[in-house]
Amino acid sequence: MSDNKTEMDFYPTRTSSKSSVLPRTDPVTYCDSCDELTKDQVEFFEKNGYIIFENLFSSDEVGKLFDELTLLSNDETKKDMPQFILEETQRDVRSIFEVHKISTLYNRLCRDKRILKIVQQLLGSKVYIHQSRVNLKPGFDGKEFYWHSDFETWHSEDGMPNMRAISCSISLTKNYEFNGPLMVIPGSHKDFVSCSGKTPDDHYKQSLKRQEIGTPPKEILEQMVEKSKIVSAKGSAGSVIFFDCNIMHGSNGNITPYPRSNAFFVYNSICNTLVEPFCGLKPRPNYIASHDFNPLESVDSFLHSK
Repeated sequence: MSDNKTEMDFYPTRTSSKSSVLPRTDPVTYCDSCDELTKDQVEFFEKNGYIIFENLFSSDEVGKLFDELTLLSNDETKKDMPQFILEETQRDVRSIFEVHKISTLYNRLCRDKRILKIVQQLLGSKVYIHQSRVNLKPGFDGKEFYWHSDFETWHSEDGMPNMRAISCSISLTKNYEFNGPLMVIPGSHKDFVSCSGKTPDDHYKQSLKRQEIGTPPKEILEQMVEKSKIVSAKGSAGSVIFFDCNIMHGSNGNITPYPRSNAFFVYNSICNTLVEPFCGLKPRPNYIASHDFNPLESVDSFLHSK
């Protein structure tokens, strides 16, 4: 477990007026066996920072998840809860945080062995949920998420010491190339972008709707793309992308008639639990950065869990 008193900051950020690129000092993968993933799949993740599985969940399973999401997002009695993030211009739901505690179905989903076993293999340890949410991009009005590394924020604002966390995004609708799917820059997880500026108090209240602090400058993004490329995580409903906590990613706004929704779970190693935020401010709320470090136990299927 992490020790608050001895933790060193290997990834300083938001301490200068200029952004810079620092080398990653942490491993990408920690596995020494081929349980759920083959050696080739682990090597792909190591090199690129992500891996996509088409149709990991069936249409019937996705239908149950989407129905649950619809009920939650249309429940006016819940929209004033802090876990519900609304679009800036209206009361449409943009994200629902801590969804694994709000919904029994999503609680089982984050423990489904088809997901959990892969994450545990890559991280080489048991894991807990650092953050969970569902994201919605309605047709015509869904807003963009600008390029960023999640770890930069989790490190600075939550006190995540090292890069030993993986995100899992499950498509609940078809992700076309044109309706705002997740985009990643392969290989960008090997460098840490130390961002300029200073974290304001209660920054999360603004950044969950539109992030500006903690985003890299255009010239660094251009260099990353020139060295690599941009990959869109498009695919049918039920497809899943696993991606490293430090990979540079974002998504365009959705001006098409096709909505885009996904479930999003962040798995952090129990060997990488949170310390005091490195930005020097108070921690973000538990529904954004959990301090419940109890490891997850898998279930065979989220639909048939006892």
